[in-house]
Amino acid sequence: MRLVRIVLASASPRRYELLRSLGVEVEVVPSGYEEPALDGATPAELASRHAAAKLHAVQAKRGGTAILAADTVVDLDGAALGKPGDSADAARMLGLLSGREHQVHTAFALALPGLPALHERETTRVRFYRLTPAEIEEYVATGEPLDKAGAYGIQGRAASLVESIEGDFYTVMGLPLARFIRAVRRSGFTLPVTNEPRLA
Repeated sequence: MRLVRIVLASASPRRYELLRSLGVEVEVVPSGYEEPALDGATPAELASRHAAAKLHAVQAKRGGTAILAADTVVDLDGAALGKPGDSADAARMLGLLSGREHQVHTAFALALPGLPALHERETTRVRFYRLTPAEIEEYVATGEPLDKAGAYGIQGRAASLVESIEGDFYTVMGLPLARFIRAVRRSGFTLPVTNEPRLA
């Protein structure tokens, strides 16, 4: 069976672009889930629980269709860094990440017609250069960090902040694309043939 259309339970333009790069028609239906703090959960567990909750919320509206939900959490020494509350919070997070390695966990929950939901998670290690206060101020001033976990988007201007990456780039971007594709195929679905360029 060919997967030609999917509901994305997220307003993330990055996840939308990644799905569109596969030739899939994407309908955006934000979950409205508020991502509350979950006491006792590790950052990796948070990503999985949030993705599952987002899927559940959209299934209540659009049950029976293909739905994808995902959540990304930046993990610094076991502490979860979510989206910053404001520019000062973004600068604080970037200061914490400066010169250090952290992990990025992205979990996704996938519902395909007639099948139980799939839940998967990928982790990638990222190391930042040591950042000067001026670099942090300049990046925060772009406004880019304000809607991103850990206050940075690796596919954007934060590329200059990243010294190295170990693992899947797309996990840091917000959707482990290879794992998603393989999950779809294992479920007996195929993706459209497309000549659209892959995002990199």
